[in-house]
Parts: sequence; structure tokens; C-alpha cells
Amino acid sequence: MNETLETKSAIKNGVSRMVFAIISILLEVGIILVLNLYLYEKWLLFSAAFRIIGVMSVLFLYGRNYSSSLKMPWIMLIMSVPVAGLVFYLLVGLNRGTRKMRKRYEDIDEVLLPKLPDGNEAQKLLAENYPYIANVTHYIKNYSAYPLYLGSKVTYYDDALKGLNAQKEALKSAKHFIFMEYHAIEDGTAWNEIETILELKVKEGLDVRVFYDDMGSIGFINTDFVKKLEGKGISCRVFNPFAPGLNMFLNNRDHRKITVIDGNIGFTGGYNLADEYFHRREPFGFWKDTGIKIEGEAVKNLTVTFLEMWNAVSHKDVDDTDYDRFLNCEFRNFSDGGFAVPYADSPMDDEQVGEEVYMSIAEGAKDYAWFVTPYLIITDEMIHTLSLAAKRGVDVRIITPGIPDKKIVYSVTRSYYNALAKNGVRIFEYTPGFCHCKMSVSDDVVATCGTINMDYRSFYHHFENGCLYADCSAVIDTRKDFEEMFKVSTEVTEYYSTGGGAFMRLGQLILRLFAPLM
Repeated sequence: MNETLETKSAIKNGVSRMVFAIISILLEVGIILVLNLYLYEKWLLFSAAFRIIGVMSVLFLYGRNYSSSLKMPWIMLIMSVPVAGLVFYLLVGLNRGTRKMRKRYEDIDEVLLPKLPDGNEAQKLLAENYPYIANVTHYIKNYSAYPLYLGSKVTYYDDALKGLNAQKEALKSAKHFIFMEYHAIEDGTAWNEIETILELKVKEGLDVRVFYDDMGSIGFINTDFVKKLEGKGISCRVFNPFAPGLNMFLNNRDHRKITVIDGNIGFTGGYNLADEYFHRREPFGFWKDTGIKIEGEAVKNLTVTFLEMWNAVSHKDVDDTDYDRFLNCEFRNFSDGGFAVPYADSPMDDEQVGEEVYMSIAEGAKDYAWFVTPYLIITDEMIHTLSLAAKRGVDVRIITPGIPDKKIVYSVTRSYYNALAKNGVRIFEYTPGFCHCKMSVSDDVVATCGTINMDYRSFYHHFENGCLYADCSAVIDTRKDFEEMFKVSTEVTEYYSTGGGAFMRLGQLILRLFAPLM
């Protein structure tokens, strides 16, 4: 109802560009496949070399430090259709971008990450009171370099609109700089309200930057969006532009949602900056999403996460040379603040931080561990971890949507219910609509909120971010919101553990098999 002719035109142009790019990529892949298949059948030497490469690739895959759930589909594909399987694996399966791109991230991180504090004092205090949570934050520090903080304040928002309103008020108070990084931005009502504030802040002399993922936003905006922002003095960069032609980095998208204001106020959560997240339109029933505001020194982690992506995205852009001006801020220490560690996950390494944090919370839970995710497509290791927690007597629950946004993915999600439900994990479907939250809460002590879905794309392919917070009121607020979601959700545990839902149909089996490749 709120769409103008201009926004409809932008959406049309964006979709047209996406369709053209997909057709071009498919044609290129098709040509490669046909050429390789022809050489494979007609040239004995090429056929022998291809077989050797295929066998070596299978051995390489088998030896990788990956979940068997991720390795087996590729191994089966390469062994079943060697030409197509090997080509797709080389193009998509390696999943670490180009060496040049990885080097850019490594070089930026070598400068940025050492600027973060060590967090040892906060770590020591947490270990004295909650050892198993301290183990999780110890892992985050050692394997993603993001330290723990004490005295920063976390505010939880049980609806994306509340988060957006708080975000706009905080933007109005900005004095020095504003950083915004989002998977999807729609040039619609909600964004226009933000853009008006950003334009005013530019006129006040602030450094304002906007960063978005091209694939995530392609159905909402076109390439003129960058020109429009730049024309208003707002710096704008695009992550991994979706263009015709094969791109080894194409499968890795920026799924993060971050706003940083003056280095001491930060926002993150599940919501993008598009109208459907704020009930301006509701194509899948009531859209349930959540977010958090972080105040204090812990925002440093978000600032570093943004600066990493901003400076690593392209060698053609001018990089920052003085990071200290964004990190050496005056931070307020909140007496009612608890422990907080904003963290990020990257496909540029072999560490699945998002997945490990979820599993660690389940492993350490004593009374309960509750999770909510829009997509449930998980490894055997996570199934085992959640099931074992339930067998130990922990109240393990998972909420998924009652109304899907992607029916195929929804079918795959349901195919995982039986393996969990038969071991005591309780499954709920959120009936008012689509539930896009990505959160966990455990034992009234620790919670997480961020962008990390419980699926392969978030765990293995995307750039993600989240925040673990403990021993603060935001944890209780998170638990209360879970309780409200349970009230309006349908429990399907029994149906999928012993009833008709306990058996997967052929289509689900096939989709489940290739889910890690999607």
C-alpha cells in the first residue's frame, strides 16, 4: 500500500538484474559442464585425469575437519556424477572465496583485532560465578578474537518495530559517526525514515556509512541506491555484487545486521531494514523478529566487525588508516550491566563459531535451553548435542515458524523434527505467522541474539554476527518473550516422534540429503 511508482520500478529493476545474472551464470556453468563432459567421453587422457582429480577430491573431502553431514552429500555427488559433481564442488563446495579475498581479510584483522582489550578481568569474574558460560566466552575469544566485557548494558526488544524506534532515537543523538551494515535494505517507508536522519547527520558533519549485501537487497533496491546515498554525502559500499559470470565468492553472503553509533551504542538482531520486518506489510502472517541494543565498551566488538567488512570488501576502495578514532571513545560503565560479548562468524576460516556457541550452551545447560530459528537444517553433531541435553533431563525446546516464507526450506526443516523429538527435544511451531528470530536462552543466566540461523548457510557459508549476554535483566526479558511465544505456538513433538510426522516422504529425503549444498 505504501509503495510508490519509484520503489516499484526499483524492485522491478533489481529483480530483472538478478534474473539476468542467474541466467548468465547458469549458461556459463552449462558450457563448462558440456565441455568437460565432451572431453571426458572423447579424450581418454582427460577422462583419466578427471577420475584421478575426482578420487583425490573425495579423499580431500573425507579428511577435512568438517561435519560428516556436510561432507557426505558432496562425496556422493562426485561419485555419482563425476563431471557435474566435481565442477560444482570446485565452484561452490570449497566455500572459502579466492586466496586474494582471504588475504584481504587476514591483513585487515591483523591490524584491527589487536586493538580490542583482552577481557581477562571480565573472564575471570564470569568463571568464578558461572564456569560453563565462561567456557563459552573463552572459546569465542580464542577462536573469533572477540573479548568479554562487564558493565555494558543490553536492552532486549521483543518486536523489531520497538528496536527500529529505539534505533531511530539513538541515531538522532549521534555526535561523531554512524555505521550501518545490513543483509537487506529496502528503499521503502522504514528505510526512508532512517535515511532522513542520516542526511541530517551528514549535514552536521558526521561520518555516516552504509554497507549492504547485494544479493540480500536485490529484490528491494537497484544500483541507483548507492548513487542516491552518495549524492547525499552518505558513504555506501556493496558486499559481493551479484553480477553475470562465475564468482568463487558468490556463495558467501553478508548476513550481518549491525548499527554502531559513536562507538558506544550498538544494535543487532534478526531484522533487516525492510518494511515487512516492521509490520508495514505482512505477506506471511505476523512477522516475529527481535533485537537488542548494546551500550558501553562491548560496542567495540561491533565497531571492529563493521570496519573489517567495510575495509576488506574491495581492493578498489580507499581503506581506513586511522582505526583508533572509532575505538578510543568514552564508555559509560553501567552498574546494572552484566556480561556481554558481541561476536562475529566468517566463512573465511574453518571455525563455525555460531554453531559451536549454540551447541556449547546446550551442553552446559542444567535446567533448560530454548532456541528459536526460522530454519532448522543442522548437522548430526548438533542433533546429538541437543538430544543428549534432553536425555540428561534438560528442558530443550525449539521454536520454528508456523507459516513459512520458503516452502521447500520449511519441508527440510520439518524433516529434522523426528531425530530431535524422539529423544525428548520439544518442537513448537509459531502459529501467528513467520518467526524470523535467531535466539537462545538458558537457565535464566545466559542468552544470545543475533543473525545466526540454525542452518548450514548461517553456520558455514555466511558472514554472521551475534551477542552472548549473561547475568543481566535482558536474559530474563528474553526468557519472558520465549514464554509468550510458547503460548501462541503449537507443540508438534508427539506427532513427529510417534505419529504420522515421524516418517519422511521421498521428497523430504532428497531435499534433506542435499540441504548442506543449498
